[in-house]
Amino acid sequence: MLARKSVAQVQRETETSQLKRTLGPWNLVFLGIGCIIGAGIFVRTGNAAALHAGPAVLISFLVAGVVCALAGLCYAELSSTLPVSGSAYTYSYTTIGEFAAWIMGALLLLEYGLAASVVAVGWSGYVVSLLADYGIVIPAEFTGPSGHALIRDGVPVLDATGHAVTTLFNLPAFVICAALAALLVVGVSESAKVNNIIVAIKMAVITAFIVIVGWYVIQHLDTLKANWEPFIPAATGQQGEFGWGGILRAASIVFFAYIGFEAVSTAGQEAKNPKRDMPIGIIGSLLVCTILYILVSIVMTLVVNYKMLNVPDPVAVAVDALGPQWAWFAKIIKAGAIIGLTSVVLVLMYGQTRIFYTMARDGLLPRVFATIHPRFKTPWVNTVLVGLITAAAAAFFDINTLGDMTSVGTLAAFGIVCLSVIWLRTTHPELPRGFRVPLYPVLPVLGIVACFALIFTVETRVLVFFAWYTIAAIVLYFVYGLRNSQLGKGQAPLEGPELPEFPEDAPDAR
Repeated sequence: MLARKSVAQVQRETETSQLKRTLGPWNLVFLGIGCIIGAGIFVRTGNAAALHAGPAVLISFLVAGVVCALAGLCYAELSSTLPVSGSAYTYSYTTIGEFAAWIMGALLLLEYGLAASVVAVGWSGYVVSLLADYGIVIPAEFTGPSGHALIRDGVPVLDATGHAVTTLFNLPAFVICAALAALLVVGVSESAKVNNIIVAIKMAVITAFIVIVGWYVIQHLDTLKANWEPFIPAATGQQGEFGWGGILRAASIVFFAYIGFEAVSTAGQEAKNPKRDMPIGIIGSLLVCTILYILVSIVMTLVVNYKMLNVPDPVAVAVDALGPQWAWFAKIIKAGAIIGLTSVVLVLMYGQTRIFYTMARDGLLPRVFATIHPRFKTPWVNTVLVGLITAAAAAFFDINTLGDMTSVGTLAAFGIVCLSVIWLRTTHPELPRGFRVPLYPVLPVLGIVACFALIFTVETRVLVFFAWYTIAAIVLYFVYGLRNSQLGKGQAPLEGPELPEFPEDAPDAR
């Protein structure tokens, strides 16, 4: 349980990896932006504002951004020291031990798999809204989670008989997950090219939203400023509903939207120069996206009353509020949101498949998850499985439940990563590090405290689910992982028999 991979072993796995090194620093920055920009702005901002923080969701983004920066600095140091696929899973394996690595793998399934489902649900909301602008209506029963009343403009949608419309299945969300899983099977190089195009379009649309809606807000500030009164709504007495408690609760909701920089670290074995490029990708994407989050949250809560934002598509609600003369702009923004959310789902699913790939090579998951496609050179079996899990969760569960589960897994994983930095500095101070966390050990300790403090702002039912999920993961480790661990057997990680060894003297290996 406490067995650890040696640093030399991790570096040897990097050199013999079958994955192609195709990603440069700009690919990694765009990879991070592709994941970060989307979920927070396009999906969860509305829920956090409407249910918990009101206009003060701006402060929630600041709180989440500070906590994220603490974890991001730790990720940057670890990714520059241990540049391997698997991200926080491998970091835990090398520093704390195998059992901690297994728990981290379970947490990352919540962080990546369920986060992709959350964003897919938001993607569906924007698609439904945009198609409705063109007179194309998807039956309401197929646009939401199973057994939930359909909500629009803050009120339930009624059918012809006056009864609330109950949704059965979120068809658009299921379709996008399946389609992106197929793209990832084709190859990460092709996926990265598609992602770069998507991110360029998305950044242009986000900038246009900030400038045009911001200018509208400035022109009508005398009337719109009422939407910020009060800026921090009075607490209702319920846990996490407005007041400062609500601000912290909202911070835990929007926090998962920042996990893009963590997705960058999963690309360690596919980065051309990981020691230089990984910190650039992580910190660069985090800085750009934090600024954009703050600007968008200011504009959104001024142009629309926060009570109207408890929808999967809050940006669509905001641009529709500009009036019919801005209908053309609303369509552009909705299309941009759809494109942006597409890249988020893509990057999250990509990260999850690489974590499964690494765990399978270590023997902690069945070997089939490490099977590399003979033509596309991608872990195609686990990519298909991730696609099915993500699609099913997006189709049948509501966005708030999925989002809360994601936040808990993400925060716990980030806290363990901060601990891993301290552990590695103590046990291996001699290791060359391309990047070092400043003000060590103060910032890593603050990161641990902040992450676990935000966890306990989440609803009790979610914490209970998290406890049972963790217990199930522990049982599975003793039933399968402990018995099949390659490290426990004293063997090297599993390699796919269908491919030759990656040549150590190849240019990509250097």
